[in-house]
Amino acid sequence: MNSHCNGKVGETAVEFHCDNGFSDLIIDTKKSAVVHRKHETSRKEVEDESRLPALEAAYTSILRHLGEDKDREGLLRTPLRAAKAIQFLTKGYHETIDGEFDLWDLNRTGDHDEMVIVKDIDLFSLCEHHLVPFFGKVHIGYIPNKKVVGLSKLARIVEIFSRRLQVQERLTKQIAMGICEALQPKGVAVVIEAAHMCMVMRGVQKMNSRTVTSTMLGVYLEDPKTREEFLALAVHA
Repeated sequence: MNSHCNGKVGETAVEFHCDNGFSDLIIDTKKSAVVHRKHETSRKEVEDESRLPALEAAYTSILRHLGEDKDREGLLRTPLRAAKAIQFLTKGYHETIDGEFDLWDLNRTGDHDEMVIVKDIDLFSLCEHHLVPFFGKVHIGYIPNKKVVGLSKLARIVEIFSRRLQVQERLTKQIAMGICEALQPKGVAVVIEAAHMCMVMRGVQKMNSRTVTSTMLGVYLEDPKTREEFLALAVHA
């Protein structure tokens, strides 16, 4: 692998303006990207609304086949609530990272090529095998290659990919590749530690089990010292 991440960069053009240093650096994305996002949001809302009756009917059928009285007071609105809940828990299918990243050009503010780490990002997702939750923490590190990103955007990409039916192994890689594609950094490291309700509530029922997955790209994969520094700061600290 090369000394920086390989990935496809979005084609949306950006213009950089700097008035008083890093804190005042503003990035203006093309208006078409903003319009596109608004259009996608409206389309998602329309699609969600149109699918609600079918989802509600499906949950009604599930309750009936469980032997429940779907007409009893406590369950009267449960199918509709469950339908709306599953749409929220899988809203990541309608979202992409395009336009999510506001990049700061380090050539305008002074080079910074040291490691950036955001740790303990809350994660909630649904296991695609049993449709039960898994949850935990995500630790992300990257080494800039002339561009950095607002730290909250790293948490945003976790949200986009986790709000889908997932397996932890794939989720870890998707987060890393998404950051790599958007930033083209020298390296990206992602570690996820999660508890899976399919192992806690059912099956082997091991209450204290945790699953740890990692994806290392660029210098994190090539340089053991860089990888060890990240793990020491983000995971073992």
